[in-house]
Amino acid sequence: MHAKGHCSCRGASSVWILTGGLFLTDYSTCSPRKLSPFRSFASTELFHFHVPEDTFLAVWNLIIFKEQGGTFGDHCPDQSVTVYFRSGAPPVINPLHTHFPGDTAVPGVFSLTLSWTLPNRTSGIFNVSSPLPGDWFLAAHLPQAHGHISVKGLQDECQYLLQPQLIVRRLLDVAVLVPGRPSEQTLSAHNRSALYKVFVPSFTYRVSAQLVCVGGRGASACPLTLRLRPKAPPLHNSSSVACGGASVCQLELALPPWGHWVYVRVETPSRGPGRTVRFQLCVWLQECPQPSLSRALVPGAAMNMPQSLGNQPLAPEPPSLRTPAEGPGATSPPEHCWPVRPTLRNELDTFSVHFYIFFGPSVALPPERPAVFALRLLPVLDSGGVLSLELQLNVSSLRQENVTVFGCLTHEVPLSLGDAAVTCSKESLAGFLLTVSAASRVARLRIPFPQTGTWFLTLRSLCGVGPRFVRCRNATAEVRLRTFLSPCVDDCGPYGQCKLLRTHNYLYAACECKAGWRGWGCTDSADALTYGFQLLSTLLLCLSNLMFLPPVVLAIRSRYVLEAAVYTFTMFFSTFYHACDQPGIVVFCIMDYDVLQFCDFLGSLMSVWVTVIAMARLQPVVKQVLYLLGAMLLSMALQLDRHGLWNLLGPSLFALGILATAWTVRSVRRRHCYPPTWRRWLFCLCPGSLIAGSAILLYAFVETRDNYFYIHSIWHMLIAGSVGFLLPPRAKTDRRVPSGARARGCGYQLCINEQEELGLVGPGGATVSSICAS
Repeated sequence: MHAKGHCSCRGASSVWILTGGLFLTDYSTCSPRKLSPFRSFASTELFHFHVPEDTFLAVWNLIIFKEQGGTFGDHCPDQSVTVYFRSGAPPVINPLHTHFPGDTAVPGVFSLTLSWTLPNRTSGIFNVSSPLPGDWFLAAHLPQAHGHISVKGLQDECQYLLQPQLIVRRLLDVAVLVPGRPSEQTLSAHNRSALYKVFVPSFTYRVSAQLVCVGGRGASACPLTLRLRPKAPPLHNSSSVACGGASVCQLELALPPWGHWVYVRVETPSRGPGRTVRFQLCVWLQECPQPSLSRALVPGAAMNMPQSLGNQPLAPEPPSLRTPAEGPGATSPPEHCWPVRPTLRNELDTFSVHFYIFFGPSVALPPERPAVFALRLLPVLDSGGVLSLELQLNVSSLRQENVTVFGCLTHEVPLSLGDAAVTCSKESLAGFLLTVSAASRVARLRIPFPQTGTWFLTLRSLCGVGPRFVRCRNATAEVRLRTFLSPCVDDCGPYGQCKLLRTHNYLYAACECKAGWRGWGCTDSADALTYGFQLLSTLLLCLSNLMFLPPVVLAIRSRYVLEAAVYTFTMFFSTFYHACDQPGIVVFCIMDYDVLQFCDFLGSLMSVWVTVIAMARLQPVVKQVLYLLGAMLLSMALQLDRHGLWNLLGPSLFALGILATAWTVRSVRRRHCYPPTWRRWLFCLCPGSLIAGSAILLYAFVETRDNYFYIHSIWHMLIAGSVGFLLPPRAKTDRRVPSGARARGCGYQLCINEQEELGLVGPGGATVSSICAS
């Protein structure tokens, strides 16, 4: 699990008096969070807020500031910050305009891009009038990076931090209406509106509000406007009716969401009548007849069982006593009133939930009635995954009929499918339509970050050829239904990794793509690396480590056995680490990735350490102690921070300090520059130093994500080559050489007296044996 930081939200409240009633102001804020350049949704920062019921205004104050090295980042470049807002679930964003996986529904979001108004600070305001209650999510990121791989610690990084704050204002005294009971109300001259609400239980298919003005006459008998909206107070564009000269006006809301409030607002025009208006308000709920337990247990088609389990006709439904008479043009109750079948929820793991139906997974669809199923997604817990639905038609059940099965998935209220024109939308309600037939037997739907609550799936079988269908006569279609919740779409495929992320107490999952693949499910191959390119990059990164073979041979010939063992260790683990570190499918791991990475980094640093210490020509005991001490300290440093700059520079500078001290002491005692031969400097030390310096510059300033495979391969070859040049020759034993002998090749001039060479002879004890040999 990857933690995206802690959003420690703090809140405060205050009560105010507004014209028309009391309201409460709530304040909440989250701690600042560092923003990252966008690569995938896994690189965004997610913030979670809660908006209470009866809120008429929500204001997000977005504070963004720069930091560099613990101070204000006045010299950091300006980068635009994009913030996305969504109610009910995290926003599904696509700033790179990549392709989504097939059969994926993409919900809409609000977005806001902020620019800088001050050198190190800016802010933005996002207002939402009458926001939907419940969970709100904010996602923020920086623009896509240029791909440079920066070395940690080389310079102070510019950090861009976002701190969102939420201010909500909610009413405290919203009057609750009792369905079917008229209520006498008064709108005073100084009040322009009055707000009411009524609760909508399950199986309600219509809400009707009626307003009757009392005491008014003439054209301005009822200067009021009636507005309706589910879940939140009405807006200017909500369903409305102006009463005008009529003393009675009525407004209906079809298919309201179940288990929520419906708000009713009565308001006067901007230039009100200037007098107190009395009116009578009444709300009716038209509900479906709910079947009794005995009817719910009827087998066969009543439970949409497969034909193999039996199919018995269902007795006609009795009329509902609570449903008022239908007016002309109103939708008849049977169109929306079918039994809703529950599903069994089986939780396997985080974001791994399967929904099972009774007598399933096959569902029989008789021609005269649809099948309606309910899927319950738990608040907060289930909105961070992907809701997947799959329909598969059993063609053998069609009996040579041209049958098409339609599925309509809606949120919070079921929507029936008509007998003729098949749509999955009605007025303000819109769902997702699926179709299976003999020509296309399988239909799939994926909804990333679904809204929580109850989802309803309506299945209906119709005959004929589109766009006009008719009710089938004697064909009962059978479909196989599979519904589940998963962390990512198809587990991100072979070119992605599904990551479980956390922000404070909220869990969500997102794909992190590799090898140039992009998109929500790592299915966009526009910039993908080909198999040949992946194979080439893997071979370059692995085979470039063979450049350590010449230093290994040279070290063995010079009797540097310990150093040769370190170079061999580095060559082996660097080869297999890069074989395991590849982003595509050309990957080969001989052990755990973390172990390979640790050994590769340790071998690289130890190679530098032992080479520089060997150049210092220290006493064997001192050299072995430094080797062992370096191995232990480097292991500790890598465990603390594996990518820090000082993990490379610290040991290198310390070893160079030991080397400089040893050479300086030796030069002072001998009164001659050490090493004394110009050939050693010209042909070995200078080229080796230049090669090592070039490697460090490439690693620190040139390497990017696009050129990594060949720049890093060059780094391997340069480091191995520099070792071959810098490694000193084998130490000579005491023996006489002709005075005219000269050094050849790249060897140091070694003094014959080994004690003097090791600094064990004082200045007064120096003898004529300072004759040097190559």
